[in-house]
Amino acid sequence: MALDVCIRGAGVVGRTLALLLARERLRVGLVRDTTTPSSPASGANSDVRAFALNAASRDLLEQLRAWPDLQHATPVTGMRVHGDEGGEVQFDSEATQAAALAWIVDVPALQDRLAQALQFQPLVQWLDEPQPATLTVVCEGRSSATRADYGVQYAVTPYPQKAIAARLNCERPHGSLARQWFDDGEILAFLPMAGNSVALVWSVHGDRASGLLELDAAAFETQLEAASHHELGKLTLTSERAAWPLQLATADRWCGQGWVLAGDAAHTVHPLAGQGLNLGLADARELAQAVHEREYWRGVGDLALLRRYERSRKADVMAMGAATDGLQQLFAQQAEPWASLRNWGMTAFNRSGPIKDWVARQAMGRL
Repeated sequence: MALDVCIRGAGVVGRTLALLLARERLRVGLVRDTTTPSSPASGANSDVRAFALNAASRDLLEQLRAWPDLQHATPVTGMRVHGDEGGEVQFDSEATQAAALAWIVDVPALQDRLAQALQFQPLVQWLDEPQPATLTVVCEGRSSATRADYGVQYAVTPYPQKAIAARLNCERPHGSLARQWFDDGEILAFLPMAGNSVALVWSVHGDRASGLLELDAAAFETQLEAASHHELGKLTLTSERAAWPLQLATADRWCGQGWVLAGDAAHTVHPLAGQGLNLGLADARELAQAVHEREYWRGVGDLALLRRYERSRKADVMAMGAATDGLQQLFAQQAEPWASLRNWGMTAFNRSGPIKDWVARQAMGRL
């Protein structure tokens, strides 16, 4: 069948967008790639990624009947952020009158649920190669090759850090709390998962990452226990370790006649706030909404329509990029008076009441 939309990239954002556009009675082609298996049987158990999804993302995925089971989507009822000189910020779901601040979602499980939902959507077909369509959506991630074909410049500011991800079992209960430590310019995060396990995201100096990856399991666990101040007791590595370089990046143009970017193909931010996938899912939601609200005579590849989507998303993405970059830069400064000032600021923010509540609701996707 002739396609209305061809989506290049079948990750979480691409699959979600395919389901949303099929609801608009559009014929959608979804291009497979080697990094995003297309069926639940493909079993990417070696994928150690986990994402913190906010309430807005959860609502979207529930509407599509693609929200993972409870064992793969752990609610975060509180968050503890520790500075490097005693500063601390605490968030609790009760204070925001919400069921959870976020949900820590296992990436392979989410991809499988989306694949299952796609099996029941006849307007979406899997493709091995891109096909002509009225609209091409590029969701290939930050390493997209198609983006350059459209003449897009992708401005990248690399951080002097790499992220290390893994899964751990903990001796002490995590209590459904997300924990984060800022120390010597590095950022350690434990994200609660089912049972008493956590997903690790450790942003470390680039020159230290290779050494940590080469440690045997016991030595790596010892390093983590010290970095987390032994808060969860003995830690046991239960997965392989993965690592990738960190960057702040944005495309100079998100769209043109008949094509548009979404997700990491358009923007990436530092993972310290856990908002990367939330931004990508918001892209999918906003693009589908723009298509839904278009004038009856306007085609899905119309440039004016696509620019509406670009304008609606760029401000939020730029704000999140500036916020995460600012925090990363602030904690990267080790000399005084920066350390004292930032920890004083954390303590003052923790006592700020309405301001802290507003920030929490923004992060949750609740205005």
